[in-house]
Amino acid sequence: MDTGILILRLLVGLLVAGHGVQKVSSHLGGRGLEGGTEEFRADGFRGGALTALAAGGGQIGSGLLLAAGLLTPLAVTGTIGVMTVALTVKWRHGLWVQNDGYEYPLVLIGTAAALAATGPGAWSLDAALGLTPYPLWWAALALAAGLGSGLLTRLALHRLPAPANAER
Repeated sequence: MDTGILILRLLVGLLVAGHGVQKVSSHLGGRGLEGGTEEFRADGFRGGALTALAAGGGQIGSGLLLAAGLLTPLAVTGTIGVMTVALTVKWRHGLWVQNDGYEYPLVLIGTAAALAATGPGAWSLDAALGLTPYPLWWAALALAAGLGSGLLTRLALHRLPAPANAER
């Protein structure tokens, strides 16, 4: 079981971190901070480069923590938070990813929640530091805090569309 949890943590954590790297740099196929900023503006977010830096930093940090199995409840909260924002952006396209839907962010949210419930496994920094096992209520708290922070971020930073008859 610990091998499966390790593989899952590494896969999800490194993909989330890599996605963050793309938001803020030209590595891993990213378009640099300018491209990340443009992406957020195109999705209706305000804040410009600061928004891209915060999102990218959150993804990098939570992804690396998750991959390492370090402070797993915090890593899960961050992962769920950033993926909740992504889910809200993709929501209008429906579920399936081939239609630019929210399937992928939903899978990452579910996987992170499952890792919070199972714990990071024996091959983790949490286990090496004696921080495990985490009580199950940590999983519920991480899920609620992640979903809540993602939704609050969306509410705070997303611009409402201008009325169709507004003058420019």
